[in-house]
Amino acid sequence: MLFLLSALVAAQTPLALDVWHQIGPNPRQYEPSPLPIPRRKRVTEVPPPKPGETPQATQTGIPAAPVETAPRPTRYTLCLKVGEKDLAAGVAAARAWLAEAAKAATPDTAHGAAAQCLGQLLLQQGDSAGAEAAFVESAGQVPADKQAAAAALQTMAGNAALAGGRAETALGWFDKALAPLPSSASSADDNAVRGAAQIGRARALVALGRLPEASGALQDAHRLAPNDPEGWLLSATLARRGKDLERAQRDIEVAASLAARGDPLGPPIGLEAGVIAMLSGREDAARKSWESVLALAPDSAEAATAKGYLDQIGPAPTSSAPAAAAAAPPEPPR
Repeated sequence: MLFLLSALVAAQTPLALDVWHQIGPNPRQYEPSPLPIPRRKRVTEVPPPKPGETPQATQTGIPAAPVETAPRPTRYTLCLKVGEKDLAAGVAAARAWLAEAAKAATPDTAHGAAAQCLGQLLLQQGDSAGAEAAFVESAGQVPADKQAAAAALQTMAGNAALAGGRAETALGWFDKALAPLPSSASSADDNAVRGAAQIGRARALVALGRLPEASGALQDAHRLAPNDPEGWLLSATLARRGKDLERAQRDIEVAASLAARGDPLGPPIGLEAGVIAMLSGREDAARKSWESVLALAPDSAEAATAKGYLDQIGPAPTSSAPAAAAAAPPEPPR
């Protein structure tokens, strides 16, 4: 599966499993390389040596190792690619594809893929309500025996609703995604999908001020998807807001270790790590965390916030001048 979680966000063949297993608030797009990979010649394809030449090493009678070729782009990935170049054109193309695919009388893979592409592009365009409706339509095309795929799309609908400030609606979608239990022993994919739904549920509960329930949802998320850095970032933030700085530090360290390989959550994790360090009286550690955000994503919103914090505490003190007491940074937006 192209999109299945290791994330998550946030999935496509006859339920082209690379279409319907992508979850999370910011679905990550993946497009196979459009360039063909040259296929290495096998023994029978190597021309015989000319008189006097040394036979080529591949003519030893040992078959050459099989070479993987790049998968052909699907219409879904091409749909997203159009949106990458021109968002408005991508939305128009997705709508045209959806209208074409919707003519099928029964649940259909193309219909579901078209609706998911439209939802992802509408979310990028800022139309959270339209994106929510598109993800719900996509979920409606998933066969009854593909519960994880349907739950993933319902989670995407919940994230779209949450992006639009509709926390109650979002909570309903997350609860719906979690309602059906796997018909057999849970697979890693089932757990990843359910873990992402619990993370979304926690975010909605925080927005509704139901913090104890949010904490419980995050505990479930850690159990189901222990390698998802977003869950640990959220639990660190929640602990910091509850003034449990020891727990916050422990959880942000887990988040940072999971996002160490270039995860897009790196800047938010670095920003939160600096806030936790500052509130714990470790100004130097806070400065380093915020400086890492500037280095990692200098044009991001997190970098702008980090720069503001760094301006407040000033440069690191020199050995000849004692450090002045620094005020804690303002509470990040809740």
